[in-house]
This record gives sequence, structure tokens and C-alpha cells, in this order.
Amino acid sequence: MATTTKAPNSTNALVGKSRKKRPSSKTTTVHPRGGLIGIEPKRTLGGIRVGDLLSILGAAVAAFALTIVLATQVAPITGGVAFFVLWYLLFVGFYALLVSIDDTKTFVIDRVVAVLVTSLGVLLFSVLIFVIVFVIGRGAEALPFLNFYTEDMGFAGPLDPLSVGGVEHAIAGSLIQISIALAITIPLGIAAAVYLNEIPGRFSRFVRTIVEAMTALPSIVAGLFIFATAILMFGLPKSGLAASLAISVMMLPIMIRSADVVLRLVPQTLKEASIGLGASQWKTVWNVVLPTSRSGLTTSIILATARGIGETSPVLLTSGFTAELNVNPLESPMVSLPLAIFQFVKSPEPTMIARGFGTAAVLMLLVLTLFVIARIIGGMTPEKSARARRRRAELFGWFASTSRNLISPLRRRITNAKEPS
Repeated sequence: MATTTKAPNSTNALVGKSRKKRPSSKTTTVHPRGGLIGIEPKRTLGGIRVGDLLSILGAAVAAFALTIVLATQVAPITGGVAFFVLWYLLFVGFYALLVSIDDTKTFVIDRVVAVLVTSLGVLLFSVLIFVIVFVIGRGAEALPFLNFYTEDMGFAGPLDPLSVGGVEHAIAGSLIQISIALAITIPLGIAAAVYLNEIPGRFSRFVRTIVEAMTALPSIVAGLFIFATAILMFGLPKSGLAASLAISVMMLPIMIRSADVVLRLVPQTLKEASIGLGASQWKTVWNVVLPTSRSGLTTSIILATARGIGETSPVLLTSGFTAELNVNPLESPMVSLPLAIFQFVKSPEPTMIARGFGTAAVLMLLVLTLFVIARIIGGMTPEKSARARRRRAELFGWFASTSRNLISPLRRRITNAKEPS
């Protein structure tokens, strides 16, 4: 039988040749302006390289040496601030120069911006640490005394030693005032934020504008407002309640504005799913929107508390000053920690100044405690709550079984002892 050979298709042969001759993307790259260039090495987007550390160290040393030369030989500089500013500018310049030796312009800009942002973060953290250390250091004389936390200043004067008197009245006053202010601010702030998000319209835009304008309201204006209305117009005496109302006026715009931003972050699809399942708008807000934004609302409460707990002038106008303990917010003056600090540091006596800085340290500790409690409450998601309930149930079961095992032998012994021989 004769065999025939099929001629190869010219088109397929050309396609095969073109595929074989196609350049690999692993070896060359086409530049937008034409021409072939080599592939750039892989860059590390995160972390710190050894070369970066050496560049930072070299730039810092070179900048320090040049700053000394400029400060002593060219333009004499007096003062540590000017020396530091000149060193930092030279450091950034030297660092950019060192990085530009091996990297492109984009990479140099990225590294310089990273150095600037990191420097700002370190500067802010250093200022915070300095403030904390300075306050605790100046108040260290008063903090070790137990009476500083358990007594008021009713029987202590400016010349008395630190072993007499304390800030119990100021601690109680601050806790009472901020508690009443939070009881007023939290429901009103969340309700206003829900209204701004769920019921849009002209009036909601007007309310949002007023809230944004009130965030910059001076504290003395809020104190004067409550003093003119609640005290002079309605006859409310100077008391802790009046001070709480003034603090609420300061806290409410911060609470509404931050809660408004948080509620906007709730996905619209969650609301649509809830309404699609037949839930009303109120049930959607209560069961979907608010639980979803619990952590953000906790942050809003923290911001509002930070604004209100450190106010001095509204408390001075609406509550007055007293050196004795008063736990009744409806009558008589009630002092807070910021107002006590203001009164203490006005005195020229060293013991009173030490009391003032010690009171400031107590205020920082109180604020930190409130923030930690708020974070714990706000971070309790339904899953975490369920796990906590299971752990409590397991702990209770273990305690009950252990108690039974310990008590049963005692009962048997008592029963055997009572039986007649």
C-alpha cells in the first residue's frame, strides 16, 4: 500500500516559530518609551533592611559632625532646640543622599517620608512620656501617703505637711460629675447620631452643621450658658448637677460627631438584608446597626469622656469650690480633680504644689482606668460573651463538684458519729 506524507501547514509552522522566538518576561522588560531594559530587583515593601539601618546611622553621625562644625565655626548656635533642628534637617538630607546612591527616585521619596513620619511618631510619644514622668516626679512627694487618697482638705491648710489632708473629695466629685454627664450624653449622643444617619433631610443637615460648629465651643462659654440658664434663670444651686450639665454641653458635640462617623461605616447591605427579612427600621437599628458599631461607639464615649473629665472653668462657674467631701450632687459645691489641681498649684507653698502634681497623677490614673474599662466593655462581641459564659459555667461546675467531693466525706463522718454503737 502506498503511503502519502502530509505537508506541514505553513501557518502552524510560523506560529510555532513565533512562539519559540518570543522573549521571556523573566529576562527583559519593554520600557514605555521604547527599548529593552533589565527587570528591576524585587523590593521589600515591609520591614527594615540592614542597609537602611546603616544609612540611618551614617546620616545621623555625619549630620551630628557637620552640625558641630556649623555651630562652632560658621554660625554659633546657642540653645539645644536650634541645635536639634539643624541636626535633624542635615540628617534628612544626608539620609536622602545615601539612599539615592542605590535606589530610584520613587524609593528615595518613600524612605524619606517614612523617616519623617516615624520621627513625628517618636516625637509625640516622647512628649507624652515626658509629661507623665514630669507629673509623677513632681507629685512623688504626696503620692506615698495613704491619707492623700482617704482624706479631704477640710482640716488641712497650706502650711500643713503632706501627712495631713488629701484629695478624696476631688476624686468623688469627678466620678459623680462624669457619671451624671455620661448618663446624659450617651443616650442623647447616640440618638442624635442615629437620627442623622437614618433620617436624612434638611433638618438633619442643619443639625450636623450645628454639631460640627459646637465641637470648637470654648469651655467657658458652656459654663456661662449653664450658669445663666440653670442657675440664674431656673434657680438651680451651684452643685455637682450644674457642673455635670456644663460638662455634658462640652461632651455632646464630640459624642454626636464621632458616633455619626462610626454609624456611617456600617455596610448598607446589612441594613438591606435586615429590612428584606421583614424587620422594621427600629429593629434594624437596634439589632444590626448598633451591635455592629459597638467598638466604634466605645471609642466615641472615650473621646467624649476625655473632653469632659479635664474641664476646669465650667466646674468653677457652676459648682464652686469646697475643701470638704460632698457626695450629694443636688446641693452644695462639689469640687473635681482639675479644679483641685488649679487651686493647689496657685499656692506658693511647696507642699501645696506637690499636692497639685499628685492630684494630676491621680487624674491620669483615673482616666486610664476608665478607658480600660470602656475598652473591655466595648470589645465584648457576642462570640466573646458566649465564650465567657461557657468559661463561667465550667468554672462553676468545677467548683460545685469539688465542693461536693469535699463535703460528702464530712457528711458521712457526721452521720456515722451520730449513729448509736
